[in-house]
Amino acid sequence: EIYNYLELKKELRSKGHIFFSNSDTEVILKAFSEWGTNCFKFLNGMFSVAIFNNRENQVILARDRAGEKPLYYSINNKILRFSSELKGLFEDKKVKRNIDKESFDKYLAWGYVPAKDSLIKDINKLSSGHFLKFDLTSGSSEISKYWSLPEFDFKSVFSFNEILDNCENLLEDSVSRQLISSDVPVGLLLSGGVDSSLITAFASRKQKKVNTFTITFPGYKKYDESSHSRLISNYFDTNHHEIEASKVDVDILNKLSHQFDEPIIDSSMIPTYMVSNEIKKYCKVAIGGDGADELFGGYSTYSRFLQLEKLQFLPYWSRTLLSKASNIILPNGFKGRNWLTNINCNIENFIPVPNSPFNIAERKKLHNNFFKTIIHKEQRKINFDSRYDIIQKATRLDFYNYLQEDILVKVDRASMLCSLEMRSPFLDYRLIEFAFKSIPSKFKVDHRGKKIILKALCRKILPKDFDFKRKQGFSIPLSSWFKEDPDWRSFYFDTMYSKDSIFDIQFVNNLYNGQFKGRINSEKIFGLLMFELWRKK
Repeated sequence: EIYNYLELKKELRSKGHIFFSNSDTEVILKAFSEWGTNCFKFLNGMFSVAIFNNRENQVILARDRAGEKPLYYSINNKILRFSSELKGLFEDKKVKRNIDKESFDKYLAWGYVPAKDSLIKDINKLSSGHFLKFDLTSGSSEISKYWSLPEFDFKSVFSFNEILDNCENLLEDSVSRQLISSDVPVGLLLSGGVDSSLITAFASRKQKKVNTFTITFPGYKKYDESSHSRLISNYFDTNHHEIEASKVDVDILNKLSHQFDEPIIDSSMIPTYMVSNEIKKYCKVAIGGDGADELFGGYSTYSRFLQLEKLQFLPYWSRTLLSKASNIILPNGFKGRNWLTNINCNIENFIPVPNSPFNIAERKKLHNNFFKTIIHKEQRKINFDSRYDIIQKATRLDFYNYLQEDILVKVDRASMLCSLEMRSPFLDYRLIEFAFKSIPSKFKVDHRGKKIILKALCRKILPKDFDFKRKQGFSIPLSSWFKEDPDWRSFYFDTMYSKDSIFDIQFVNNLYNGQFKGRINSEKIFGLLMFELWRKK
C-alpha cells in the first residue's frame, strides 16, 4: 500500500510516463522504470515487491523501511526462490525443512527470530529498507540498503513546543493519507490508550463518524477496555463498536500456528486475530497505533534501563555476584528475575532482552541436543554512536528487532488471515525519521514517565479526564485459561507430552505447575506450545 502514489503518479506523468490503471502497483513499476532501484526511496508506505527487469534479465526484491510486509527467500545452486510466506517456499519439495539451531536458540532467548534469519536453515528474510538484485544470467546476487534510521542530530535546536507541533503535523498528515481507501470503509482500533486515542482524534478531524472498535472479555473485568475507549469515542463522536469476545476455543492455536510462518512468543496474537476477525465484518481496512512505543519511548522497560544505567557505578564484581545469585536462587517466572540477572550487563556494548522467555540455564534443560555449542545471552549486542544514551540505543534496537520481528509480524499475519488490511500511521517514514533524528531522549522517557511528547500532545487535544496511567493494549487472561479451562489444559499436555515432542517433559511439567505457585509462566508455556504446533505442521 503506497500512500503517496498519487503524487508520484503526477510527477511520473510529467516525465512522459503513460498510465493504464489507477493502482499503486503500476506506479511502482513506472517509478522503477524511471529511477531504477532508487525508486524505493520515493515510496511512502508498506510493501514487499518483486520486479522482473527484462532489460537487464534481473529480479529485484525489496521491502519497506519498517518491515511491515514480509519477504522470505533462499538462494541455492544459483536458483532464487522467494515468497511473502514461508509456506509458499515449502510448496517446492526441493526446499529442505531443517531447523536452524542458532535461530531456534534466539527464538527461546528473545521470543522471536531477529533480522535476516529464519527458523529454517538456508532460508532468509530480506531485511527492512533493503533490496536484493538477482542476475538470472549468472545466478549472482547482491543485497543493498536503501534506507536506515537517521543518526541523531546532536546540534538539533528544536524546542519542546516546536517538537510537539512537528509531531502533531506529521501524525495528522499520516493519518489523513492512511484514511484514504478507494471505495472500502476504514476502521480504527481504539483501546483508549495514548496511541489509538491520538489516531482517533486526528481521524475525526478528517472524517465525521469514523468507525472505532474495541474488544472485551466477559468475566475478566481487569481486561475490560470499554470505559477508556468509550470516553474517546464519545468525545470525538465516533461510530463505536464494542466487540464482546465469547469463550475462546483452544483450536485457535492450531489456526494461528499455521498462519504464522514462524512462531513468536507473544500471546497478544490471539486478541489481535479476534478483533481483526470482527472488524472485517464492518470494513476492509483498519488503522492501529503500532510503532509509537519504539519511536516515543513507550515501554516500561525503558525506565528500567535508566535504573540499570544508574547502577553502573557499582563495582562489576558486586553486580556479577548479584546476577549469579539471582540466577541460582530465584525460580523461573519470579517477577523481576530477568532484571536482576542482567544487572551486570555492560550497557556500552549490550542491551538486555527486557522479557527474555528462557535464560541459558533453562534452555539447556529444555533440549540438551540442540544447545551443546550454541547459546545466546539474554543480551543484544549494539553498534551505535558511542555518544548515544541508553534510551537512544534501546529504542533503535527495538525498532529493528522487537517491532519488526514481533509486533508487525503479529499484526500482519493475524489481520491478513482475516483478509483485513492493517495500517500504522506512526510508521510513516517522515515521522520515524523525525522521532529518531530530532527528539532527544529527555522528551521521550525519564524516571517519572514515558511517552513524554505524546502525552503532551494528548493534553492538547484529548478530553481533560483522559487516563494517562492505564496501559493495557489487547491483553488476554492466558494464565487463567491454562490453569482453569480443561480444554486449554488438555491441549497443552497432549501436545507437549506427545512422543515426538523435542522438549524435556520434566521441565515442561515444572513450568506448568509453577503457575500455581505464583510464577508468571503463561507466556513461556505459550511459546513452547506454539513452537511444537508449528514444528509438527
